[in-house]
Amino acid sequence: MKTLGQKGEELAVDHLRRAGYLILARNWRCERGEIDIVAKAGNILVFVEVKTRRSSRLGTPQEAVDFRKQEKLRHLAYRFINATGITAAEYRFDVAAVNAKNNTVTIIKNAF
Repeated sequence: MKTLGQKGEELAVDHLRRAGYLILARNWRCERGEIDIVAKAGNILVFVEVKTRRSSRLGTPQEAVDFRKQEKLRHLAYRFINATGITAAEYRFDVAAVNAKNNTVTIIKNAF
């Protein structure tokens, strides 16, 4: 059985593919952490943090990506680029806010 997070990531990947993104990596890891999704949207390399919630009782998914998490993702993006050699004309950090109750995904572009 899939965890809530795994279900959310599957929904986010499906949503991104339908929106025309090319998925380059999922759950990319290094010793410093993990990037949920790395994708290309045209000439933009997009690093996507997926946050899945059943309710907003603990806050919205995008609120869960606080400053500390943002800084960590920036560092991980730098590590990804250095490790893979994949570059782009532009870079962007998005949050995929997944509502597990109704299986909807909202992409917050340039979230940080």
